[in-house]
Amino acid sequence: MNPQILKQIPLFSELGDRDLEKIIQVASRKRYHKDNTILIEEEVGSTMFVILSGRVKISRISDDGREVILSILSDGDFFGEMSLLDGHTRSANVTSIEESELLVIRREEFLQMLKDFPQIAINLLKELAQRIRKSDEHIKSLSLQDATGRVATTLLRIAEDSGVFRKGQVEILELPLQQDLANMAGNSRETISRVIKSLSDDGYLRKQSGKIIILDYEKFRLKFSK
Repeated sequence: MNPQILKQIPLFSELGDRDLEKIIQVASRKRYHKDNTILIEEEVGSTMFVILSGRVKISRISDDGREVILSILSDGDFFGEMSLLDGHTRSANVTSIEESELLVIRREEFLQMLKDFPQIAINLLKELAQRIRKSDEHIKSLSLQDATGRVATTLLRIAEDSGVFRKGQVEILELPLQQDLANMAGNSRETISRVIKSLSDDGYLRKQSGKIIILDYEKFRLKFSK
């Protein structure tokens, strides 16, 4: 593997080529097809994963049996690190939502990396802090907003994570399946369809060719990011 591939990943971006080579030597690569299960909640964890390409969803099953999607991760993101740090079981399920290639790092090597390369530990803490902030915002939106607010906030999360910004607009090119959107927003599929149509009729969105365009991102953010 070319060390420059790891250079594009925030967790390793500040390391030199020689240090990246050391990481490559102890890590492995694994491919997952669409809808493959990668991690299962409550299983013992001994590896963490970095996404080289593709997308995965992080989810849990609620008490009434519904899937609740906590996040969708893509190129450069990582997951599975919590079990390596605290020694507890996995806290969520992870499933590939498209063909994905992952870098796999075992617990012993990962902990050694944190000792050998303090910058990785700093980057890890930054990412974990950002995830906590996003989780807090998501919990607030689910508890305080109506259906339209929850769907809009979910679209904002996806836009911030993977949207393409162009002249004040944001294109969400790889929109999750409607059921996945419903699971993220805590709504039904029918509600998702109704709200997206309503937001389109009101001039906030345009849906075309499997993608959604937020026509005025700043206006949309100010309206629904509360």
